[in-house]
Amino acid sequence: MITIYHNNRCTKSRCALAELEKSGKAFKVVYYLETPPNKSELEGIVQKLGIKPLELIRKGEKVFTENYKGKTLTDKEWIDAMVAHPILIERPIIISGDQAVIARPTEKIKEILG
Repeated sequence: MITIYHNNRCTKSRCALAELEKSGKAFKVVYYLETPPNKSELEGIVQKLGIKPLELIRKGEKVFTENYKGKTLTDKEWIDAMVAHPILIERPIIISGDQAVIARPTEKIKEILG
């Protein structure tokens, strides 16, 4: 089953959702601002993406600039920041099994869809 961590207010996220719908493959939508991933889930997402937690942070968000800009945090602290402020999580994230991509640009979704 494919999962998309989705924010309907985000153009890129809506485009990725449209690609999933066109694919005909089964998927589930997680509205991560309403149902945020917990610490363990975020750690798993970061691992599947093969990145550091800081690379999953949206640095243009107000909460980032007001609270975290210029700070050096550990991986664990960045995960905690995303748990506390899910708006910091980059989107859209598409996961299928052990594979995951941040679908920016939207074409990256092809890595999951094949």
